[in-house]
Amino acid sequence: MNCIIIDDEPLAREAIEMLIHQRDDLDLTGSFNSPESAQSFIATHPVELIFLDIQMPGINGIEFARTIPRETFVIFTTAYAEFATDSYEVDAVDYLIKPVKPARFQKAVDKAQTYSRLFKADWSGNNIEQVADDFFFVKADRRILKIYFKNILFIQGLKDYVVMHTENQKVITAMNIKTIHDHLPKDLFVRVSKSYIINVKHMDAVDNNTVYIGANEIPIGNIYRDFFFNEFVTRKIIGR
Repeated sequence: MNCIIIDDEPLAREAIEMLIHQRDDLDLTGSFNSPESAQSFIATHPVELIFLDIQMPGINGIEFARTIPRETFVIFTTAYAEFATDSYEVDAVDYLIKPVKPARFQKAVDKAQTYSRLFKADWSGNNIEQVADDFFFVKADRRILKIYFKNILFIQGLKDYVVMHTENQKVITAMNIKTIHDHLPKDLFVRVSKSYIINVKHMDAVDNNTVYIGANEIPIGNIYRDFFFNEFVTRKIIGR
């Protein structure tokens, strides 16, 4: 998977470069100190993955991510955890907090590699085939899969697709996140951001900005926060 780095801090670029060189499945094809300096390269070279800083002079990373080709994946790198929710508003694969820990870097890249393989499959015509009380059929990977609602941990909207995360697999289908949300039971599933729907039965913990499902951290969007807490958290808290 070829990749580039865009970050205005030389030391931050060097740190990501070192981590990239530790993986045989990543090919670093460019390193840039600003979005402006990377634009002409991206226009003439196919780029599969960008490690993109958020806070930069001129065009910031969030604004720049809205302009890149839809087939290009983004992993944000930032010193500010509060930007996590914003990063998913532009369909980022993941975000990394500086200084980037090697294990966290590997996890983010593994996710990007998985999505890349899934997206390269033939997803034409994938959609929800049939809905029942406790499951639906979904066209994916040239098959019709039976997915039980109870087995879905969470759903991520990414580009023009949704990725359903279950306990033992990821299922991707060509559909927007609103469409799939309309087919889900509303007492079990709640949209917590532009890019995420969670199954509340699998929610392990929550704080003001994040839902925790196993090892997964799901960001809570500002416009969804009040409804989520009022309907699914606050009224469930046991008083003293």
